This record gives sequence, C-alpha cells and structure tokens, in this order.
Amino acid sequence: MKKTAKKFAVLSSLLLVSAALAASPADTLVIQSAGDVPTMDPGVTYDTSSSAIVDNIYETLITYDGASLTKLIPLLGTKWTPSNSGKTYTFDLRKNVKFHSGATMTCNDAEYTFERNLVTNSGASGNWFIAEPLTGTQSNAADDKTVTWAKIDKSVECNSAGQLVFTLAAVDPAFLSKLAYTGMAIVEKAYSAKIGEWDGTEATWKTWIGKDLTGSELSKKPSGTGPYKLVRADANNHLLQAFDGYWGEKPSIKNVIRQKVPELAARQQALLRGDADLIEGAGRAVDEAQIKGKPGVTWVDDLPNTTATAIFMNEKIGGKGSSLLGSGKLDGKGIPPNFFSDVNVRRGFSYAFDYQGYIKDVQKGKGMQRTVLMPDSFPGYDSKVKKYTFDAAKATQYFKTAWGGQLWKNGFVLTANYRANTPASQTAMEILKKNIEAINPKFRVNIQSKQWSEMLADSRKGEEAMILIGWAPDYADADNFMYTFYASDGYYSPRANWKDASVDKWLKQARSTINAAERNRLYSLVGNRAYEQAPYILVPAPVAYQFHSSRVTGEGLTKATFNPMTSLYWKGLTKK
Repeated sequence: MKKTAKKFAVLSSLLLVSAALAASPADTLVIQSAGDVPTMDPGVTYDTSSSAIVDNIYETLITYDGASLTKLIPLLGTKWTPSNSGKTYTFDLRKNVKFHSGATMTCNDAEYTFERNLVTNSGASGNWFIAEPLTGTQSNAADDKTVTWAKIDKSVECNSAGQLVFTLAAVDPAFLSKLAYTGMAIVEKAYSAKIGEWDGTEATWKTWIGKDLTGSELSKKPSGTGPYKLVRADANNHLLQAFDGYWGEKPSIKNVIRQKVPELAARQQALLRGDADLIEGAGRAVDEAQIKGKPGVTWVDDLPNTTATAIFMNEKIGGKGSSLLGSGKLDGKGIPPNFFSDVNVRRGFSYAFDYQGYIKDVQKGKGMQRTVLMPDSFPGYDSKVKKYTFDAAKATQYFKTAWGGQLWKNGFVLTANYRANTPASQTAMEILKKNIEAINPKFRVNIQSKQWSEMLADSRKGEEAMILIGWAPDYADADNFMYTFYASDGYYSPRANWKDASVDKWLKQARSTINAAERNRLYSLVGNRAYEQAPYILVPAPVAYQFHSSRVTGEGLTKATFNPMTSLYWKGLTKK
C-alpha cells in the first residue's frame, strides 16, 4: 500500500505541475476541479463535489436506469417487495459483495447504515428526507423527543432470511427514489466501529445524535463496495484505484486522480494538453469561447438541467455573519441583521437583477428564467406564475419604500460572498452589484470569494448575508425542491430564514397526498406566494452541457446516457 501511495503521489505531482508531460496515461483518469472535497462519508455527503467521489467508492441499494429519471434498477439490493399498503419494503441483498476492507457485506451492514443516518441526522446531511418516512419527522432525537431508539431500531431491520425490511411511519411515494441518493450508500458496520465511528448499539447511540460527520474517521478512511477504492488523499489530491475485489464488471480505467486546481487557466491548459481528462468549467460563455471546438475536446450540448440556483437574502444574519454587517445599522455604513426581513428590500433586489443579460452574457443565450426554484421538467412546475424582470424604476420604487424610507435616505453597505473560482457565480454577483449601486450612490454591495466548504458551513448556520447557491435533486420529485427552498423547516431555511405560514401549510399538504392534480395545485399556490414575497432572486437555469477529453468515452458522456440525477460513474468509462 505504501509503495502504491508513493507511486500515485509522484504521478499526481507530475500531472499537476509539468507542462512537458504530453498526456496522462491511458490507464489513468485525471479530474480537475476548482474547489475542495468537503467529505467522503456517505452519511453526510450533501454536495456535488463530495458525491462525485463517494458515488464511485460506495454503492446504494438501487440506482437509476441509464438516463431515466424515474426507472430504478437493482444495485446492492437485487429485489424489493412493497407490502402493508406501501408502508413496508422488503429488500433481497446481493450476495458475495466485498468491502474494500475485504469483509463480505451482510444485511447487518445495511441496517447499520440506515440506523446511523437516522441517529446522526442533522442540518449538515441529507438524512432528513429519509428520516421523515422512517421516523415520522425530519428531526433527530435531540430536536424531537418522539424519536427514540426503539423507533429507529424498528424502522429498519434484518429478518431471519437476511432480508432488509423498512417499516415506514407513513406512505411515501418517493421512498424508493430516496434510496437511490448517494447519502444512502451502504457502509461497513464492523470497520466503522473499529476506526472510531458509532458502534451501532443502543448503549452508545445518544452520544452520536446529530453528530456532524463531515470530518469523520470514515471520511478520512472510506471503505465501500464500489468499483474504486481510496489510496490516498490530501488537501489537493484524491488518488483512487480500481478495486480488485469488486463484485461487478471490472473497470477499464485503473487509476483516478482528482485534483484541486483553483486557477481556471491551469485547468483549461491541462485539458488541452491532455494532462487532464475532465475539468470543472467556468460557465457557458467562457467554456464556449475557450474550450468548445478545440482539438482533443468532445463537447456535448442540449442536456437536461435539473438544478435550481438562487441568490439567498438572509433575513436573520447571525453569529460570525456580524462581520459582514459593517456598522450593523441602517446608517449608510452597514446593514442590520434583519435587513432583508423587509419585503420591499427583497423586491428591490429582485428587480435589480438583469435576468436576460445573464442569459445572454453568461449562458450565451442558452438559459431559461424559471417561475419557481424547481426544474421545469418536473410535474408541479407552473409556467404561469409571474417572474421578476430587470426594472430599475420598480427597484427604485421599492427601495424608497423599504424601512420607512430610511434605506433610501441613509443608504447601506452589504457584503456578499460567492464560491471561489466560479466565474458564473462571480458574474451574477457583479451584475447585481452594478445595478444596485447605479440606483443610488449611497448603496454599496461588496462582493468577495470564499472557499466552498467554508461557505457551506457558515451559510448552514445563518452566518452569510447574501450568497449564490444551487440545488441538485436528491430524488426525482417536486417536493425535493419546493420543500427544500420554501418550507420554514426545509433544508435551506437556515440560509434564508424566510417563513410563511400559508406556504408551510400548502407544502405539508402536497407531501401528504399522492393525488398529482392536487399536488400541482398546491405548488402553484406556493409559487405565486413566493413571487409576492420574493425570498430569493431566481438565477436563470442554463441548458446543460459538458465537455471532456476526446480520449475518454463511455456511459454518461453522451446525450443518450447522461443522467442529471447521478454523478459520473468512472467504471463505465474507457480511455485510449
């Protein structure tokens, strides 16, 4: 292992700094991204950077069938049977599956995985959406006393035949889709306990309630059943190797190197030289101008986009966020913590964003201004809901009314953060800054870049004043977007701190019925109310595209096989 790790470290360094290297080896896939990888623990994986790696180290019970957003097929589970009017699901598990540690997967590992997710469920993870159908609440035992060990233990068990049995607290039509999410990947019980994770017993569960697993021992030393195993990782490099004991078809590509390369130009040159195979781009405007059509690059366009992105306006800025407030008052030298609690401020900002300009300049005309923060391809999307347009006169009108006229009279200084090394995010903030400051010389918006993992953590605690952040679906259902963004107890609520009693009522009604027409009606009500209250600035959704080295081919890299619900699976790739 030490010799292998040394070999990978040397190779990684060469690929990163040597312009003389003509091309990366055919048995090695090189991926370069702008940011870091917050975690490799499935139990807390809730961002695309982490899931891109975790999806290749670990595996879930079921997954999506090719490019389909609705058809699910077996993975570690070979068959599932619903019963009890949809409140019980019994899974047969795949035999002779090995973890990277060498141990054989059993039903106990699967049971432990889901119990661990329920015990550690917190705002840092996506386990709230699996906790709700299994325990009847999104909360953990510390926040909801109805969550007991007995309830957790009963919700997922192994029967005498070695089958995994889920017992739901209430019918959930999206339950199977939720099981396909990265965070539901199966982890090894004995190995986890050995390296210092929860041991899976009632005697110790209380000490692990709501624990943040981001920097867990399992994140540092993962052991999954997936086609690739981690060899070594540091702040800038993740080195992985094909797992010889993998139960499925052996990968064609033996080695994978994931590098953090903040500089866009360095990533672009690495791709064009052949040193890198997949890189994080900079948005359509930049990528089309600097990458599309270049020798050795394959460009795939007009792909489905199931993400939603917004500029958040936090109505209750707290904690370390006070450093972003300046004077902390509406005196022309800062903003108060509740600056965005005035709907007129939010409406003013919403009218100050140039949506069509963003589509033209950043998305090269290939973008869509949506009415709500959910994919227009999902049932429940209502195209008739009103949209904000760039209108300086209307923005001025609302700013003059905000805070009883004091905002217009005194002005303000606001500091907003965006993810470092992402030109599209930076441009969006620059557009907003320019237009806001043009309305009144007393208005100032300072924008600054911030490391992705830090911004995620701080925004989760309500410590960011204004940020741009997106959402990729965990499961293919409108609820995953509408509840996430608009519910006062939704995942993104701490980042915006917006609450509307009617919206909360409609969203709860929508997730408690399987009547599609009724759900659609309720989501339209939410959309119209959100337009009135303007809790977010809706960033136009791009038409998706991707590009990669022409040396690499395989599943997920073509329009026919691309699935926006999953990460790119390296096992389906070949390289020449």
